[in-house]
Amino acid sequence: MSGRGGDAAGEVRDSQGVRLQKVLAEAGLGSRRRCEELISAGRVEVDGRVVDRLGTRIDPAIAVVHVDGERLVVAPGVVVLALNKPRGVLTAMSDERGKPCVGDLVGDRIAAGGRLFHIGRLDADTEGLLLLANDGDLAHRLTHPSFGVAKTYVAEVRPAMDRSALRRLKAGVPVDDRPLVVGEAKLVSSAGGRSLVRLSIHEGRNRIVRRAFEALGFRVDSLVRTSFGPIELGSLPPGGIRPLNPTEIDRLYGSVDSASGVRTM
Repeated sequence: MSGRGGDAAGEVRDSQGVRLQKVLAEAGLGSRRRCEELISAGRVEVDGRVVDRLGTRIDPAIAVVHVDGERLVVAPGVVVLALNKPRGVLTAMSDERGKPCVGDLVGDRIAAGGRLFHIGRLDADTEGLLLLANDGDLAHRLTHPSFGVAKTYVAEVRPAMDRSALRRLKAGVPVDDRPLVVGEAKLVSSAGGRSLVRLSIHEGRNRIVRRAFEALGFRVDSLVRTSFGPIELGSLPPGGIRPLNPTEIDRLYGSVDSASGVRTM
């Protein structure tokens, strides 16, 4: 439960930090006067405690700030990239055998001094949306199963899939003696002995989508991840990279905060 003002504000005070109203204003919440009003009204939380002292200073690099219950990204230099990983590229920042990897595609950003974490993995044969960030905590939260962030895939399988097999997929296919829980499964199309199937899952066991289809007797000819939480692949071409805008980053942080509550420091 959140505290109110008084000692709570003192607990988050950082004499070497930045005044909270300045941090809020620089994050786009309006003028400093407007941000002071938000603080005085008790609408701002820092690290899970309501702060209503205007003299409070915080370290925006590590503080977790909520305004009216919504996570506000205040850390300087937060970078999240969306990459359309091509088939045949390893999800790794380097490979000692010289195989093509994600690090090759973002090497210029790393050379410029950026530190990037790939958020989860896609196997070499799987294409589609891979997120990279310079916030290791965000990367951990988005991939840990306890946060339940949904990931959507489109698979081309053969032979063609019928409604009965789709129902078995939705019911949960045992893989390694534990069922894959599918949030959504939809038959997109079927033709020429093949089917396109869209499914949404909340976990990331190794090659789990492929192994689930194989357990049902289907071969996966192609697999593309089309979304990760609130972020969509969209029209990003294979090998293409784009930085997420501030609104998308806020939504990404919100997707893990709403599932887990406020981070404790």
